[in-house]
Amino acid sequence: MATEVSISPASPRDIVLIGGGIMSATLGVLLQELEPTWNIRVLERLDALAEESSGPWNNAGTGHSALCELNYTPENADGSVAIGKAVQVNEQFQVSRQLWAFLVENGRIPDASAFIRTTPHMSFVWGADNVAYLKARYEALKDHPLFTGMEYSEDPEQIRAWAPLLLEGRTAESLAAEPIAATFHAAGTDVDFGALTKLLTATMEQKGAVIEYGTQVKDVHQTNDGVWHIQGKNKGGRFHYTADFVFVGAGGYALPLLQKSRIAEIKGFGGFPVSGEFLRTSKPELVAQHHAKVYGKAAVGAPPMSVPHLDTRVVDGRQHLMFGPYAGWTPRFLKAGSWLDLFRSIKASNLLPMVKTGLKNVPLTVYLIKQVLAGSPTKKTKFKDLLDFFPDANSADWEKLTAGQRVQVIRPDGTLQFGTEVITAKDGTIAGLLGASPGASTAPPIMLEVLERCFADRWADWQPTLQTMVPSFGVPLSNDPAQAAAIMTRTADTLGIVAPPVHA
Repeated sequence: MATEVSISPASPRDIVLIGGGIMSATLGVLLQELEPTWNIRVLERLDALAEESSGPWNNAGTGHSALCELNYTPENADGSVAIGKAVQVNEQFQVSRQLWAFLVENGRIPDASAFIRTTPHMSFVWGADNVAYLKARYEALKDHPLFTGMEYSEDPEQIRAWAPLLLEGRTAESLAAEPIAATFHAAGTDVDFGALTKLLTATMEQKGAVIEYGTQVKDVHQTNDGVWHIQGKNKGGRFHYTADFVFVGAGGYALPLLQKSRIAEIKGFGGFPVSGEFLRTSKPELVAQHHAKVYGKAAVGAPPMSVPHLDTRVVDGRQHLMFGPYAGWTPRFLKAGSWLDLFRSIKASNLLPMVKTGLKNVPLTVYLIKQVLAGSPTKKTKFKDLLDFFPDANSADWEKLTAGQRVQVIRPDGTLQFGTEVITAKDGTIAGLLGASPGASTAPPIMLEVLERCFADRWADWQPTLQTMVPSFGVPLSNDPAQAAAIMTRTADTLGIVAPPVHA
C-alpha cells in the first residue's frame, strides 16, 4: 500500500470521477459547492452521459421513498411488518430532494420539471394472505411522519378510481374468489435520472469541470508519493492523468477498476450480474388510463430488483407505461460490457466468497435459469405476469426493452447483498460504489457518505455549507414530525411536485 499523503486544505486538488452517470454527477456538484477551486475531470467510456443504469429506460425511474416498494417492508414470523428499511430509504430520499431543491433555488438546475414529476405510488396485491400483509403494512406505516397521506382500500371501485387498468378484465366472480387490496400515496414521483444526470453535468461544466467521452479507463494505481494515476485509451490515443482523489462510479465496471487499484478494502468482494427486461407501451388509450407506479410482491426466489410493477413513465415529455422487470442473467457487468466481465473479476481473494454465495443462493440461481429459459416477456409464460396486474392486456400493444445491467455485491463473507456498498481506501484518496437498488434515488446521501469518509480533513469546515444544501442532514426527520412536514412541503413546492399532507 502506498504511503498516505497530507495535502493542505487550502490547496486545490485534482479530482477524477470515472463514469458519466448519476453518482459521478452528484458527487461533482457537491464538490463544486464545497470546494469551488478544485479541478474536476469526468471520464466516460461511451459517447454520451447516462447510457447505462442512469438512463431513463434502464431503470424504473421510481423516486424510491418506500411508499410502494414491498421488499422494503418484510413480514415478520408473527405477522407484523418490519418498517426499518422503508424508513431508512425514505429518509435518504428526503436528503436527495433537499439537494435537488437547493440546486433549483440557486439556478444550477433551471427547470425541475425536466427530471421530476408527481406520480402517485401504489402497492397492489391479490389473495387473502397478501391482502392481510398489505393491511398490516399500512397500519405500521400510516402514522409515521414520512408516510403521512397513505391510503388503503380493499374496495375494487376505489382501486379502479386510483388505477383503472388494474380492474380491467376482473369480474365480480374473480374478485370474490381472489380478493384484492391496494395502498395509494398521491405524493409519489417519477424521476428521469438520465435527464437529471445531464442537468447536473451541464452545470458542472459551466463551473469549470472537464467532461471527456469515449474514454476507456484501463488502469488505476497509486504511486509511493500518494498520487493516483489513471490510464487508458480515448479517441486521441492513450491518456494518462494524475489525481489526488479518484471516485469510481462506473456502475457494474466499478468492481474491476477497484480491483486494479489494489486497495486492501476491495479484497474478497465479488459481483453477481443480473440483467433485466421491461415491457413498454405508448398506446394513448392505455396510457390515459394509468397514472401511477404500482408495485406488487416479488415471486418466490426472485431478487428484490425483480419486484413487478406497472409504471407511468414520462421521458422527453412523452408519457408511456412500463411493466417489469423480468430478471435474466448474463456475465456482462455493463449493458455495453464484455461477455468476459464476470470471469475476469474472479480473483484468488474472492473465489471462496463467490462459491459460498452460489451455494447459499441456489433458489435464486434456479429462478434466473427459469427466467432465461422462459424467453422474451412477450411470450405467454412471461406475459402472464402483466396479466396479473392488467388482465385485459394484449401482447401486441407492448414492446420489449432491455434494462440496465446490475451487479449485486458479493461480500467477503459470502453474503449476496442487494443494496449498495461504498468502498473507500484507508487513506481516503479513492472510493467506489458497488451494487444497485435503491441506487440513483439515494445518490446524494451516498455521495455525502463518500465525502465524510474520504475528506476527514475538510468535513468539519464543510458543515455550514452542507446544512444550507441539506437542512436536515445528520438529523433523522422521523424524530421531528414538524420539521419533516416543513421540509417535505418546501422541497415539493420548489420541485413543483405534490406535497404530502401535514402529519396530524
